[in-house]
Amino acid sequence: MTDTTTEATRLPLMFQPITLRGLTVKNRIVVSPMSQYSAVDGAPTDWHLVHLGKFASGGAGIVFCEETSVSERSRKTYDCPGIYTDAQAKAWRRVTDFIRGQGAAAAIQLGHAGRKVATRAPWDGFAPLGPADAEAGRPPWSGLAPSPIPFKEGAMAPKEMDRDDIRHVIQLHVDAAKRSLDAGFDICEIHGAHGYIIQQFLSPITNHRTDGYGGDIEGRMRFGLELIEAVRAAWPADRPLFFRGSCVDGRGGIWSMDDTVVLAGRLKERGVDVFDCSSGGIEGPLTLHVVPRVPGYHVPFARRIRKEVGIQTMAVGLIREAEQAESYLQAGDCDFVALAREMMWDPNWPVHAAAALGVPNPHNLLPRNYSWWLQKRVETLALASSQQTQ
Repeated sequence: MTDTTTEATRLPLMFQPITLRGLTVKNRIVVSPMSQYSAVDGAPTDWHLVHLGKFASGGAGIVFCEETSVSERSRKTYDCPGIYTDAQAKAWRRVTDFIRGQGAAAAIQLGHAGRKVATRAPWDGFAPLGPADAEAGRPPWSGLAPSPIPFKEGAMAPKEMDRDDIRHVIQLHVDAAKRSLDAGFDICEIHGAHGYIIQQFLSPITNHRTDGYGGDIEGRMRFGLELIEAVRAAWPADRPLFFRGSCVDGRGGIWSMDDTVVLAGRLKERGVDVFDCSSGGIEGPLTLHVVPRVPGYHVPFARRIRKEVGIQTMAVGLIREAEQAESYLQAGDCDFVALAREMMWDPNWPVHAAAALGVPNPHNLLPRNYSWWLQKRVETLALASSQQTQ
């Protein structure tokens, strides 16, 4: 064993590198996708560069860009980003170049909102677009879904997808994955949670079909599994593929953890590398409280999937403290810890976590432009302390 390897294994598990296929990530800290509703014509802006860049320079191992639509029709709002044009892919390249330049892996989450389209922003309650929006140049549009059930009162009924629609939506994901590669992303995640189109097929609440894409769990999983197969074939074999799933959802847990364990097993068979654990969204807002909001509330899901399926997992949900995050990794509950709002509060959370866990020279997680000066501050403070004790 080399000195470098020995030194690495002495680190807290959160700060030990991990390899996924041909990608080695410097630590297990993930910046989870955070929708910003700040895109212009589906393209990221300077806001995205600064928003995501500060997380990359703050020391995280993986930085997810926000949920990114595979088509214009599949966006939640007019301000959601996409990767359905070459111009959008080129705009993302500026962001990914910076993320990777800071030593982090750049990840994209591909999404299709299905029936949950044509809304205002979350701070406006995801209200369906209406006549006033149309007069302001933002008319509503209809989405696609397994069954023609509006997502809330006042929303347009989605078109029930026929076989051609199913093939087309799968191809949109394939095309988006290929553009994501050109855009410089290291990791691709398919969004199958929060009431998006894959979950709309999975849930009996939104899938009333009687053909081969409905009925029992095998039929309801078919669309998502076919989509994953197609994306995995298009995404390079040496790059990891993630899947975000809502582990429990619906009134009375109509989609249960038992169902998720079955799904995760099928995803693993099709080349998914990491199951990203979330919950809720098929009814009500994305933040619907299906499970109690306590620290680490998705960790039990990640633990069970990891144990029973043998797939790597990622947990998100009120992970705030360094010791808390490290304990989940040490216990084998998950392979990655993901943070979102805590990163908004403290973009340098990885550095502060390293300091709390006793990692030597934690400021070295930051760019040299910062770390050199912070080391000087450490030396100055040490000198001042020694002078005070003399």
